[in-house]
Amino acid sequence: MRIDAFYFGRPEDAAGAARAARKANLNGLWFPETGHDPFLSVLLASQAEPELQVGTGIAVGFARSPMTMAQTSWDLANLTKGNFLLGLGSQVKAHITRRFSMPWGKPVDQMRELIGAMRAIWAAFESGGKLKFEGEYYNLNLLTPFFTPPKHPYMKIPVGIAAVGPKMMELAGECADFLVYHSFNNLQYIEQVAQPALEAGMAKGGRKPEQLERMGSLFVITGDAESQQKMEASVRQQIAFYASTPAYKPVLDAIGYGDLHEKLHEMSRQGQWAEMAAYIPDAVLEAQSLRAPAKELPAAIKERFHKYYDRVCIQIDPNDLVAMGL
Repeated sequence: MRIDAFYFGRPEDAAGAARAARKANLNGLWFPETGHDPFLSVLLASQAEPELQVGTGIAVGFARSPMTMAQTSWDLANLTKGNFLLGLGSQVKAHITRRFSMPWGKPVDQMRELIGAMRAIWAAFESGGKLKFEGEYYNLNLLTPFFTPPKHPYMKIPVGIAAVGPKMMELAGECADFLVYHSFNNLQYIEQVAQPALEAGMAKGGRKPEQLERMGSLFVITGDAESQQKMEASVRQQIAFYASTPAYKPVLDAIGYGDLHEKLHEMSRQGQWAEMAAYIPDAVLEAQSLRAPAKELPAAIKERFHKYYDRVCIQIDPNDLVAMGL
């Protein structure tokens, strides 16, 4: 099992995070699209540590055109010497239409088209032939030699899908190179919902399990007693935030805490964000996160998740992991 970390900081510090990731013996470093463009940090991290796998975890797919994202990914694949992984997420309607001012359709269908469109673009880049992709959301039929980048040795670009609901998971099984599980997750949900959906998608796509890498993102509580206390408070707050969102209620249903969503959702509507963490029971905290001393963290991750994840990305800055002695 590969173990990676997320980096949420500034692009100018991405190189330092990459060096820390290598020092902590991590396999990869992932950059979310929150306050910064993840593609810039990917490049800076790779330049500092060329052997490190780097990926977007995730980039918002529907905020970009297939061509702009395909071209950026093509260049990053070359610049990282094949160590770039493109993780995509759909985001939700409000962010796509109001934050990015982009159109919103049927997310699963649009994600299938987006991936198909990018692969058609990469195939045209590789062959030097005509570009032709026709769909409901994307239509591409113009690519002249002047706008075609040169070939390079790393033209197979892994594309992953972040998923919570069964339909998007089914799509990942059907056509993605890897699946990114949400941090708000538990083993029961994986067994009851995710696994059947992935198997259905693989059957639909005529694929075998080894063709899909499963990556779990993970809330972790580790370090000394003081560090664990701070992390626990932060993790409870994050769990409360996700638990208040209607789309994540099925994850709580899987462990018998679906009613908790109603309480937290009402509190969120009242703006009681700071008070919500106190309502997260220890049983939910334990199911939705992993607690272990830093030195024992890799072994604890493998023990719990070896049946379900091929790689795990922990939500701790690599610099903090080094400071803890990982």
